[in-house]
Amino acid sequence: MPDESTPVSSPATDDQVASRRDFVAAAVTVAAAAGASSTAQAQGKADVRFINPAGMATPATYSHVVEVNGPHRTVYLAGQTGVDASGKLADGFRAQAVQVMENLKTALAAVGGSFEHVVKVNSYLTDIAANAQTFREVRDLYVNKAARPAATLVQVARLAQPGYLIEVEAIAILPPKA
Repeated sequence: MPDESTPVSSPATDDQVASRRDFVAAAVTVAAAAGASSTAQAQGKADVRFINPAGMATPATYSHVVEVNGPHRTVYLAGQTGVDASGKLADGFRAQAVQVMENLKTALAAVGGSFEHVVKVNSYLTDIAANAQTFREVRDLYVNKAARPAATLVQVARLAQPGYLIEVEAIAILPPKA
């Protein structure tokens, strides 16, 4: 399985990824500079890293984790589904929800984080009426209950692949790297 340093794209996609990375880095730098205090804490270009951690399926069209290191590290986790590292889809909603949370746990660990660092969660279910309570039960086994992240729960008609019943994306804030 390719890791974060193994190229998995074609030359045409390499240009698109490089362009996206330059754009994101520039946007982060502009946002940091705009929000900087008079002590100019956010000077210089932000360090942006795109990774696909070992232990998760390797996507060809996006990164599972985007880490921004500056005055703090903002980590954006791509929407995770009930697919394990081998590409196998878990059977049933509860099993998919557990796999989603395990994928998020793996992604967070790849940047030295955990669920205590998660500040925002966006969750997409194909049937809220049937599955919202089960999702909340599973989610509550993972998230920091003392400081619950901001959350959005949305029902969608369909996710990226047939059989996907849930997808969850997250944003985490971690201390800066030394």
